[in-house]
Amino acid sequence: MNDVQRLRKALSAEHAAVYAYGLIGARTTGSLRTRATAAFDAHRARRDQLRGLITARRGTPAEPEASYALPVTPRNPTEAVRLAVHVEQAITATYLELAACDDGALRRYAALAMQEAAARCYGFRPSVTAFPGMPAAPSPTPSPSPSG
Repeated sequence: MNDVQRLRKALSAEHAAVYAYGLIGARTTGSLRTRATAAFDAHRARRDQLRGLITARRGTPAEPEASYALPVTPRNPTEAVRLAVHVEQAITATYLELAACDDGALRRYAALAMQEAAARCYGFRPSVTAFPGMPAAPSPTPSPSPSG
């Protein structure tokens, strides 16, 4: 996969994120809607940046789909948070692929995008796994004392 293909994949993921956050924002209120709106704006900005990076490399940007299959259509705040966490974890994985580019500037761009996605994910659910995709370490069990 070349750099433009990786950029196109990241752009497609950003299109999906914008779609999902539009849905989340439309179905939430209060502080959750405020966080969803901020995430929506951040993903739109990344989407626009990616389009520019692709065209600068003489590539054709991926166009958005009319709709996207989502793991859940949020009907309540819990489902909205679940979808937001899913979106941010998927974005992180996509930018991890972009971090494999030969271009150092694109690697930095991808690293910053992953950092932002991880921070947003944590903002929605502070109990998320520190390293998405890695199993959680088992809790240490106390050793029996020598006396018994």
